[in-house]
Amino acid sequence: MPVTKTKSLSLFLTRLISLSVFLIFSLPISGWAVEQPMDGMSVIEAIRQGRVQWAPYVVHGRRYVPMSSRQAQHYEETGIASWYGEETRRKRGGHRTANGEAFNPMAMTAAHKYLPLPINVRVTNLENGRSIIVRVNDRGPFPSANNPNSGKRIIDLAYGAARRLGFHEKGLARVHVKVIPIKVSL
Repeated sequence: MPVTKTKSLSLFLTRLISLSVFLIFSLPISGWAVEQPMDGMSVIEAIRQGRVQWAPYVVHGRRYVPMSSRQAQHYEETGIASWYGEETRRKRGGHRTANGEAFNPMAMTAAHKYLPLPINVRVTNLENGRSIIVRVNDRGPFPSANNPNSGKRIIDLAYGAARRLGFHEKGLARVHVKVIPIKVSL
C-alpha cells in the first residue's frame, strides 16, 4: 500500500476510535441537545463527525489539560466572566476559534480553558438573573501581560453573548456556568 493510503487509513481509524471513545464516555442518561450551528452543522453532527477537541495544549508556556467528556457532562462553576471580540474584528483576515470556526463577535459563543470543544453551556448572570445558552468553541481566557489576573476568569463570552447577558458595558460579571448534557443517537 502506498504511504499516502496508509496515512489516510491511519487517520481515519484514529478519528473513528476517538469518536467511539467520546461517545462511550460522554453520553448522559438523559438530556436534550441544543441545536446550534458549527460551520453549518449542529453540535451533535460535530460529535458524529469526530470534530470534538479535548487534547492538551500549551499557551504562553503553560500546559492546559481539558476535562474528559464524562467529566464535562457534570461541570458547573460560579465565577467571573469576561467578553472578547472587539480586538478580533479589527484583525486582518479575522480570527479562527480553537476548533477552526470563523470567530463572530456577535454570536452566542464562548471560550473555556478546560471544556471539550464544542459543547453547550448555560451561563447565568448572577447580578441580573439573565440566562442564555452558548456554544463553547474557543480556548481562554488566559492571563495577559497587561492583566495576569485575567486568567482567573472562568469563561470568556463573545461580545454578542455578553450583551445579551447585560454586562457588555461593564466588561465583567459574576456568572454561573453549567454544561447542557447532550443525548446523541447514531
